[in-house]
Amino acid sequence: MRRGLGQYVKKGYGGSSTATRRMGGTAQTAQALYSALSSGSGNPFAAPGSPLDPALTGGRSADEVMDAVVEAVRPVDGTQDAEASRTSIKDALSDVLNQFPDADLLNLQQEQRELAIERFVAADVFRRVDLDIGRTIREKAPSAAMGLGRLKEVREYVRQTVSASFRRLRDTGQQMSTGRVTQIVQMAIRETFLVFEGYAE
Repeated sequence: MRRGLGQYVKKGYGGSSTATRRMGGTAQTAQALYSALSSGSGNPFAAPGSPLDPALTGGRSADEVMDAVVEAVRPVDGTQDAEASRTSIKDALSDVLNQFPDADLLNLQQEQRELAIERFVAADVFRRVDLDIGRTIREKAPSAAMGLGRLKEVREYVRQTVSASFRRLRDTGQQMSTGRVTQIVQMAIRETFLVFEGYAE
């Protein structure tokens, strides 16, 4: 699996730098998601009449709020990337609620917002891998069940690697804030692809 991910980054994209650039949309979406999950005047999506206006979202279920966040952050545009990102946002918010059942999605604590961004990035990186080589993984597996099992293994490994990349950035003093989300996410994605690329050698 590791060697396959290494070849995917090295040969499929010509290296981690190109792969990171290909994921530029993920970093931009992460920035919008971070803003959408922020409370107060710094959230452009929560202004009166906007999609996440508290007057419009009050009393809604967690599922309805998640859908509203998805619509605000990544509207449908007919592309595979948009569909993948929309699913990744929903998955990330579900992960936050699984870990913090009492969390208010429209008034998250910093730790919860950072978890949402980390899980979104991991899900989006995996979906890019799946779009590019998932079919090949499934077709080369001895059975459909084994193919799905291998993809699940890849997804979990991508999540662990992305999480480790964010941890390393935090350990070196890189703090996530409204103005730095895009940069932090780009650095985490690059770190992740560098790890993958190393397996090709």
